[in-house]
Amino acid sequence: MRISTIGYSTKQGFKNIGRNKMFSIASIATMAACIFLFGIFFSIVTNFRHIVQKAEEGVAITVLFKEDITQAQIQKIGQELEGCDGVLEIKYVSADEAWDSFKDDYFGEAKELADGFKDDNPLNGSDNYEVYMDDVAKQKDVVSFAEKLEGVRKVNKSDVVAKTLTSVNKLIVYISIFLIGILLAVSIFLISNTVTMGITVRREEIAIMKYIGAKDGFVRAPFVIEGLVIGLIGAVIPLVVLYFLYDQAVAYVMTKFSLLNNIVDFLPVTTVYSILLPVGLTLGVGIGVLGSFFTIRKHLRV
Repeated sequence: MRISTIGYSTKQGFKNIGRNKMFSIASIATMAACIFLFGIFFSIVTNFRHIVQKAEEGVAITVLFKEDITQAQIQKIGQELEGCDGVLEIKYVSADEAWDSFKDDYFGEAKELADGFKDDNPLNGSDNYEVYMDDVAKQKDVVSFAEKLEGVRKVNKSDVVAKTLTSVNKLIVYISIFLIGILLAVSIFLISNTVTMGITVRREEIAIMKYIGAKDGFVRAPFVIEGLVIGLIGAVIPLVVLYFLYDQAVAYVMTKFSLLNNIVDFLPVTTVYSILLPVGLTLGVGIGVLGSFFTIRKHLRV
């Protein structure tokens, strides 16, 4: 397409928006509302998945050794576990460390009650590896791998926690797909209606252009640009608003629910927007272009 043709199509695209101001504004407003809702939903889901991921990283299986195992064999088991797919980190816990941790949890402030075990560690022989995974869904495979290692006596795991976190992740994915589908459908429908109005106004002009030999691409271009501009404006406005509202919303939640301060760690806005910004702009432009493209396609046969 020549530069002059591009200029003409761009000019006509903006004119179409001007001719149908009310419908254009309605489409931009609806697009902005959809992207705004998408942005809110995306921010919530991203932070929730971050929280779940942190919880997953805190879920560990415990690999216990046989009584006659040597230190060299323990180190070998550790090396093999580190090379297992899905393993994020392993931590060696000696029998003394296990007893100290148990004393803190069980006896609490009355630690003097544990003095009777000073020279006789009840957890002697309980040396182990705590194995943390990058995805709790891989726990079953990691446990199976660990149980087959030479020198391993037993592997303790928490199936309930693993299943719960896996189910939560699946639920998040399903809800995301469902809501995004609704937002896309609504946006495309409204932009299609706006473009249809523009086509109706210029129906005779389009027919004349077709009769004198204008190609479909030349006729279609102004309407595609119209949809692109509407989609771009409709995406930029909510993304800018959300950027400035994000930190305020996080601060409000943390102030209103102070108990979350030691439990929840929200992602910074820059991290969220590293994905939300390109996705939001792509959605806006993509919906605008596709809505216009398929709408004008129906009216090119004259």
